[in-house]
Amino acid sequence: MEDRFLEKLKNKKFIPPKYKKILEDFYFSYQSAASNISPNKNYSKIFETLIDIIEKQIKTPYTFSPYHKKIRKPFDYYSFGIEFLKPLVDIKNSKLLGSENLKEIEKKLLNNENVILFANHQVESDPQAISILLEKDFKDLASKIIYVAGERVIEDSLAIPFSMGCDLLCIYSKKYINNPPKLKREKQLHNKKTMKLMSSLLNEGSKIIYVAPSGGRDRKNKKNIIEIAPLDPRSIEMFHLMAKKASKKTNFYPLSLFTYNILPPPDKTQIEMGEKRITKGGKIHAYFGKEINLEKFEKFEKAKQVENLVKEGYKKIKDL
Repeated sequence: MEDRFLEKLKNKKFIPPKYKKILEDFYFSYQSAASNISPNKNYSKIFETLIDIIEKQIKTPYTFSPYHKKIRKPFDYYSFGIEFLKPLVDIKNSKLLGSENLKEIEKKLLNNENVILFANHQVESDPQAISILLEKDFKDLASKIIYVAGERVIEDSLAIPFSMGCDLLCIYSKKYINNPPKLKREKQLHNKKTMKLMSSLLNEGSKIIYVAPSGGRDRKNKKNIIEIAPLDPRSIEMFHLMAKKASKKTNFYPLSLFTYNILPPPDKTQIEMGEKRITKGGKIHAYFGKEINLEKFEKFEKAKQVENLVKEGYKKIKDL
């Protein structure tokens, strides 16, 4: 008897064959990974919900505004994203380090101050992974995080259902801003609008914003070792300048993530939409480091200092 999900997927006329193949491969790897972590469960239903959402947004594409607020009604996309990822996470062996710094962050937000997290980025589902790690002791904080997101997570049909459940500041990353060249100016204007909105949010206060200044995900090198993608000095400087101009105080913290096995990226940056998704599942870890005083460093030193702190934090968690 054919699997319910596969039968339903076959009958979805609006989902292109390319995405059907990606979903089928993802489903098999998901079932395999999840069965080792949460055995004796069938995950057809959650995938059926996923393809229903994908088909709906292909029929009627959802348009993300420069500042997208998570959708929780009538369908709770935030909870759906977390529940979709959970079966892949070995929660018992996953670690959250830096709780004392998270408590400090909570106090600053209550004091109407802002927090910007300078982080590495490993998988598309990092926002959901962070929510899972914070769920036990910092659930409310997790739901407040605003993610600076590149265009791929708001344009790729498989990523959109999960992006709809996040608070996002949508930008075009430096990797893709010239693709295609005729849209470069339009993308630059979009980015300026997003930055203006971010300034407004910082002026309001009590905002926590995650940004990956690398503009991309960490990948394995030729020795099969995951490398933290280099941070862009211009990005760090831009956020620092915006924070200085804000009417409310903004604080900076490093965040190191180990989530790679949940959904490893392609070996090389892929321009076209529709990358293959293969999950291995397993442990995930995060380290929220101590506050960074960027005022101590010269303009071109800031990025190196932040990158070093993210790498130091990563060393603490990668082999846990």
